[in-house]
Amino acid sequence: MGGIISVFFSASTDESTKGSSDSVPEPGLGDLPDSCITMILAELDPPEICKLAGLNRAFRIASLADNLWKSKLPSNYEFLMERVLGEPVGYLTKKEIYARLCRPNAFDGGTKEVWLDKVSAKMYLSISSKALKITGMDDRRYWNHIPTGESRFNTVAYLQQIWWVELVGEIEFEFLLPGKYSLFFRLQLGKTLKRFGRRVCDLGRVHGWDIKPVRFQLSTSGCQEATSECYLHDPGNWVHYHAGDFIVENTHMPSRVKFSMVQIDCTHTKGGLSVDSVLICPSKRIESRSSQIT
Repeated sequence: MGGIISVFFSASTDESTKGSSDSVPEPGLGDLPDSCITMILAELDPPEICKLAGLNRAFRIASLADNLWKSKLPSNYEFLMERVLGEPVGYLTKKEIYARLCRPNAFDGGTKEVWLDKVSAKMYLSISSKALKITGMDDRRYWNHIPTGESRFNTVAYLQQIWWVELVGEIEFEFLLPGKYSLFFRLQLGKTLKRFGRRVCDLGRVHGWDIKPVRFQLSTSGCQEATSECYLHDPGNWVHYHAGDFIVENTHMPSRVKFSMVQIDCTHTKGGLSVDSVLICPSKRIESRSSQIT
């Protein structure tokens, strides 16, 4: 759709350079019928709609229409407004609702965040390590939560050393669009520190992850299951480890997703692992490695 935008911006420029000597002004963008403007905007992605809104008054007014933005929202967006924001939708315009849902919205005591992609309106869901059941978490000899600016939740679970590693989580949610979703664990070997304003990673406690692979599992209320195994790698960098995929068909019914990460070979200890979060997103929309806040 970018070609459409460039054509209209070009037309707007040509319009502004017309000579003042013409007795009869030629038609401009402002002379387009409202129905034509609405049809044009309906074919564009939300960021493109906002660009065209700056062309003239007619496009700006059309870009505020509730019917236009309702067509961009998932059909069950009201669930998200009530479940996450806890706000009635009656006093907000559809454009305001779309903008709010595209921001990271925290819920369940700040342990989860959900947001929509600005272009596609597909849903992304992030679950903090604090929302996971972690074996040994209550014993500070093994695990503890440490603050960091490298997590959207500002904290990660850090493993010093343990024999049995098991992290389990569950969420029940209405996914707003049908299709395939992927689940990732965001992990890092090592503990991030700041020294003299620079990022460094303490790898002193990292051990045991190259002996046996970690197993990731997920299951859904629709009897879907997935399992994957891999060795943890790339010390000092955040990595998204793919646990598996699942299909959402009925978006008006909650889907329950259970997931886990285990390494329970007790022949050796494991340590030096940072656990940030679990990410659920549309499939094929994320790189496996990321050192940024995602």
